[in-house]
Amino acid sequence: MKNGMSGWNLVLVCMVVCVLSSVAFADVYELRTYTTNEGKLDLLNARFRNHTVKLFEKHGMESVGYWVPTNEPKSKNTLVYILKHKSREAAKASWKAFLSDPEWRKVARESQKDGKFLAKRPDSVFMNAADYAPAFANTKEGAAPVFELRIYRCKEGALKDLNARFKAGTMRIFAKHGIGQVGYWHPCDAPASGDTLIYLLRHKTAEARKASWKAFGGDPEWAEVRSKFIRPLRERPEVTFMKATDYSAIQ
Repeated sequence: MKNGMSGWNLVLVCMVVCVLSSVAFADVYELRTYTTNEGKLDLLNARFRNHTVKLFEKHGMESVGYWVPTNEPKSKNTLVYILKHKSREAAKASWKAFLSDPEWRKVARESQKDGKFLAKRPDSVFMNAADYAPAFANTKEGAAPVFELRIYRCKEGALKDLNARFKAGTMRIFAKHGIGQVGYWHPCDAPASGDTLIYLLRHKTAEARKASWKAFGGDPEWAEVRSKFIRPLRERPEVTFMKATDYSAIQ
């Protein structure tokens, strides 16, 4: 062709468009953290239980789970939850529809007659599921388990090694020692997309968690797996212990 694109260039453009489209419309998760004013956490939970979760569903947002940290001071003022969206574009449209919904506006106004619930703007992190993450399913498996939210921040270029280590053995050894695995995610946006892993574990009890981690740390198989990779983390993991709310899909 003298004018326009060659056939090969046209194929390349089509391939790029297909890849970008698949990324744009892939499922995304949203980790949200709310910090309340003093004495407002129970009221916030009541609003989620009675209204918010249903309105999320109405506007196409799937609830993964809702948790309250177990250690003070966050146990008295923090709600953590994860939503699943069909895409970033779908998330934007869903939030716009939710916030403009007359039912939500009425609930928000009436519930806060005696003062605002939140002490600051919610913290929101959009995430992609890691390619080794287990398939998400909303299940209730038992009473009063312990959830463990872990955030790993890597040295420059080390995230790929951390992911490889999880795939090579970490996940299998977790399962071997009774550590339940809810999900693994990477933030969507730079710079965290290039150096951060966020994952959520589930334990039957606090005592079971302690015993599982002790067994995991002393397992010769774990020592062997760990020895094959560089030390990836630039700082200590950020760990939050949580319990599910009574309205959470995952218990």
